[in-house]
Amino acid sequence: MRTVAVVGTSLAGFRAAQELRAKGFDGRLVMIGAEPPYDRPPLSKDFLLGKVSADDIALAGQDGLDALAAEWHLGVRAEKLGREGVALADGTTIAADGYVIATGAVARTLDAARNLAGVHTLRTLEDAVGLKRALAAGPSSVVVIGAGFIGAEVASACRLLGHEVSVVEAMPVPLAPVLGARMGAVCGELHAENDVRLITGVPVAGFSGTGRVTGVRLADGRELRADLVVAGVGARPATEWLTGSGLAVDGGVLVDSGCVTANPRVIAVGDVARYRCPLRGVRVRAEHWTAAGEQPGVAVANLLAGSTVTHFARHGYFWSDQYGRRLQFAGVATEDVRIVEGDVASKCFVATYHRGDVLTGVFAIDSPRPFTRLRRAL
Repeated sequence: MRTVAVVGTSLAGFRAAQELRAKGFDGRLVMIGAEPPYDRPPLSKDFLLGKVSADDIALAGQDGLDALAAEWHLGVRAEKLGREGVALADGTTIAADGYVIATGAVARTLDAARNLAGVHTLRTLEDAVGLKRALAAGPSSVVVIGAGFIGAEVASACRLLGHEVSVVEAMPVPLAPVLGARMGAVCGELHAENDVRLITGVPVAGFSGTGRVTGVRLADGRELRADLVVAGVGARPATEWLTGSGLAVDGGVLVDSGCVTANPRVIAVGDVARYRCPLRGVRVRAEHWTAAGEQPGVAVANLLAGSTVTHFARHGYFWSDQYGRRLQFAGVATEDVRIVEGDVASKCFVATYHRGDVLTGVFAIDSPRPFTRLRRAL
């Protein structure tokens, strides 16, 4: 290969570029992305709290970027992938011998609030800057829609900043699909323990306000006062630009266990990739920082080899910081949950998940050392 184009410059794309150089690719490397490379996890935590700046979360300084010896096309989006190459919004077309798709995901929005000011999502640095500015305007009533990890982290940050916070979750138990009902309920308790109102099992019916949001209407008839709303209702893979490319797209770019598409010249990594997980036997999208950092090593090796010669077979891992506590999870949750260290009441414990005699997952709050030990046993 003489030219490789990496479409997407967040963690997965940046790591793919690093892996290409580390594995000996010395040809033309083209980096295409709407934003410069930066780390997203701090956006809902330390960035909102003012503990880190935009410079602090950059994935690399200028020396690190220069070391890639890449041709950069930043601030411009890819609009199409075809036989001629990647067509960019500025009219440029980049032809390459190999392509890395790392366009990530886009925050889902709430159609009912489309024309209302004061309703935010949090996915990009621009989103975080806007939300941080709005929160700095003074004490307010904040309603967070969605009690997933992003929603919980935003609620935590808003509460620490002195705002009155309510969290609305349509499911009966927050985080149940990821952690199971028992541990999801434990995470839900963190909100109440920090004077945050958690409302579960009730969908949002609409919003009040003319021009600017003033309230959130729930399906059971209640209305919550809201000076500010943050929608943490998930994200969808950014695949629209691949329409007509010939690549299989279904809830993400479909790739094999080595992150390779049906065309061996095209790989997909990070949030946009829906890969066949050898450990679970199904296709999954691993929407976590660790997967975005680890998949490119496997995918790039396969791209340079011209076929799938290695596989991404690692247990999912993620962490979350909420109300001053560190939550960690690895593996797969099951209904068989056992507390193996600490106690749930103190919110300092380790829980393990089992399928028969097989350890399938580990969850911990404020117990990093035993968590790490048990994670290695997966």
